[in-house]
Amino acid sequence: MLDKLKKAPKKIIGTKQTLKVLERDQVCMVFIAQDADEHVVSDLKEICQKKGVDTVAVNTMKELGDACGIQVGAASAAILN
Repeated sequence: MLDKLKKAPKKIIGTKQTLKVLERDQVCMVFIAQDADEHVVSDLKEICQKKGVDTVAVNTMKELGDACGIQVGAASAAILN
């Protein structure tokens, strides 16, 4: 699944940015790190569920950051439509 994120031409990294595009219905898939603080990603999980957007659990924030091509961990990321 992370391959999809790596190869995606348009992606968003970070929970705040992901929430913004999610509200605008511009997301087809959301990736959430399992070791992210729950209070950081709880709204994101809730909105994804309401809107029927697929979520993919990623083991660690570092793994998600690596898949996004950044040097730091990421709590969440999304592939845009």
